[in-house]
Amino acid sequence: MSAKRKTTVAVLFGGRSVEHDVSVVTGKQVMRAFDPERYEVVPVYINRDGRWFTGEPLLDLKTFQNEVASLKGIKETILSPATHHHGFIISPVSGLFSKSEVQRVDVVFPALHGSHGEDGTIQGLCELADIAYVGCGVLASAAANDKIMTKTILQQHNIPVVKGVSVSRSEWEDDPDTVIQRITKALPYPVFVKPATLGSSIGVGRANDEAILRASLDVATNFDRSVLVEQAVTDGVEINCALLGNGEKIRASVLEQPMSFEQFLTYEEKYLRGGEGMKSAERIIPAPLSDELTAKIKDIAVRGFKAIGGRGTARIDFLVKPEQGEVYLNEINTMPGSVAFYLWQHEGMSFSDMVDELVELAREAHAEKRRNMYNYQTNLIEVAAMRGLKGIKGAKSPRPVQS
Repeated sequence: MSAKRKTTVAVLFGGRSVEHDVSVVTGKQVMRAFDPERYEVVPVYINRDGRWFTGEPLLDLKTFQNEVASLKGIKETILSPATHHHGFIISPVSGLFSKSEVQRVDVVFPALHGSHGEDGTIQGLCELADIAYVGCGVLASAAANDKIMTKTILQQHNIPVVKGVSVSRSEWEDDPDTVIQRITKALPYPVFVKPATLGSSIGVGRANDEAILRASLDVATNFDRSVLVEQAVTDGVEINCALLGNGEKIRASVLEQPMSFEQFLTYEEKYLRGGEGMKSAERIIPAPLSDELTAKIKDIAVRGFKAIGGRGTARIDFLVKPEQGEVYLNEINTMPGSVAFYLWQHEGMSFSDMVDELVELAREAHAEKRRNMYNYQTNLIEVAAMRGLKGIKGAKSPRPVQS
């Protein structure tokens, strides 16, 4: 009897994003978590310019201190959108001494953060390739990646969010005085200024007066074409909750309270103050909240995730006033740093167990999607060929052809 075939998982990390370095660390943690007896891990690194590479040296974090493309054992690759490849084309531009080869994979694990990875783009490519992938689908990824769109969807589902005003880059450049008037009429100081599609607190500023507001808008509009200005929740704390599951079977993790030494949690506090990744950052787990408030936050987290059509995993960030019992859903991260494994680890789940479950959830979602019918044939082409394209304008719809 032959041994059971290993599951081949391609882990994508890096990316053309300001969160590139965070993704490299997350990718390394994910790859290390897979049991080598059960999985074949294919590392796929996307550099800052958008070139894709694969090769065994990418399993070592020290590799990224050098120019990856020049290292021995590294080859360029691309994810083929053609379903018959079902994987990656290695050395896609072959030469005299090399030829292309196909690396088939069972599952893609996009350990990518922010632009060109967490925003529905990679997810759409996986859909074209008909390959199972970890995390949210195209629509949920795109919606959650845009803070303005997220707020709109959550409001429609009666999920509490803080008041905000959206500003486009062109508005700010064309008429900054009118923009300032619109913001200050709707929101009292202090306010937070956030690029709409970035995470990890990059480009985020807190403004207590008009001068700082103008400076913060200058910074934020350099990072994104759309900016969200939100009313600050004073005397509140940040509370985070991770989720796992598909459909109606979504469960919430223990809650955490990140500890900030600044007025909001900065990039440095999230990633650089502790050790590797998010695991050792300053935080209180479980968050010091009442059982009633904890249950309320978990319920809102699950409802918010379902509102965007989420699946797989996410970390939901909240702003909470414990004394008043006020809860505001602040952000949905569909691929959080370190996949938020530290929250599940507190409940007894190892990182290895977590990636196992994420792969199974990806396969489950893929199997559900494949139940859809895509082959629907009609005699429209035959009719068009007989009558000409102009001849079928306004004609009755052709009858479907049974296939």
